[in-house]
Amino acid sequence: MTDADPRDLEPLRLHDTARDEVVPFTPGPIVTMYTCGITPYDATHVGHATLYLTYDVLQRRLRDRGHETRCVRNVTDVDDDILRKARELGVHYLDLAAAETARFDEDMRALGMLPSWSEPRATSAIADIRGFIGMVLDRGYAYQSGGGVYFDVAKCARFGSLSHLSRDEMLVLAAERGGNPDDPHKRDPLDFVLWQPSAPDEPAWESLWGPGRPGWHIECSALALRELGTTIDLHGGGSDLIFPHHECEAAQSEAATGEPFVRHWMHQAMVRMDGEKMSKSLGNLVFVSELRKHWDTRAIRLAMVANHYRSSWEWQATQMDEAAHRLALWQSARARAGTGRDGGVLDEVRAALDDDLDTPRAVRAIDEAAGAGGDVVAAAALLGIRLAD
Repeated sequence: MTDADPRDLEPLRLHDTARDEVVPFTPGPIVTMYTCGITPYDATHVGHATLYLTYDVLQRRLRDRGHETRCVRNVTDVDDDILRKARELGVHYLDLAAAETARFDEDMRALGMLPSWSEPRATSAIADIRGFIGMVLDRGYAYQSGGGVYFDVAKCARFGSLSHLSRDEMLVLAAERGGNPDDPHKRDPLDFVLWQPSAPDEPAWESLWGPGRPGWHIECSALALRELGTTIDLHGGGSDLIFPHHECEAAQSEAATGEPFVRHWMHQAMVRMDGEKMSKSLGNLVFVSELRKHWDTRAIRLAMVANHYRSSWEWQATQMDEAAHRLALWQSARARAGTGRDGGVLDEVRAALDDDLDTPRAVRAIDEAAGAGGDVVAAAALLGIRLAD
């Protein structure tokens, strides 16, 4: 860790989705972060791991710069996907969630991820969610219809300002991503559910609007507010969450509190396989638990960190061979640890990470230093690759 006061350093620059440009990221001594976590109905795949690796490396550099980081990663343990999977398997949805969350946590530990500051479950926040919905209703941004509560996008002038999509584009994505624009209880097809009646075989909680369960978007808003406060420094997630999830999350949060929700939005591009994004719904998955049976977990991490977070990339099995070779090269430099002969590589890696988290540039710098006989242990550690015994 650098001894410099973070206020005296050149600013770290990151792409902000809302502004669609790379801008200085200048938080205070404590950096509050929220990343959308898993819906635990299947095992961790490379797409998941790459996403959380991005925010892990960001935290490492922020801590190296002298900040404290508080990163909250939620667990969506009640929503349409997990209820559908539990129904198919004939198990209780919370039992399914517990088993898959445990498997996910083990994969994250194996990959050397920093532990989350907090990892709250959606079902732990039902009271918070009901209170949050009450705030949105009281401020006139929502309405009751058909036994549910809906957010009224017509009341929100900022709706669409995060995703920069046209209304027609938003309608297409809402239909593809669970927004149900054909719901007859909506005033506008883009309105989204805050509280919904439960089906007979689904969990239900009592509320002022009748028994039911939360909508998808409201869970993250309530948890972020409860864990981190009204305005958070950075919100992250996959680029597929920009719309509708994060657009809706921002709209309802600012409607409830009257304050800015997020200072900086940072999104991870998709990992593809066979030409499509790697996803549970498509089934084109490479599971971390399977890779761990055959490869050093540091090599798995290196295969992912060699790609820039804003560039979508295609998973190829040959990448693991390349990563294993790279790890061996870096390991060969381990004997030189502590000699002070790093050739400036640690500063090069710091500069690369400060330039929109340019991990490919950082990896190349370490490759060159290792090949030239330099000490790369500290530089590798900044990427979460532990070389020393």
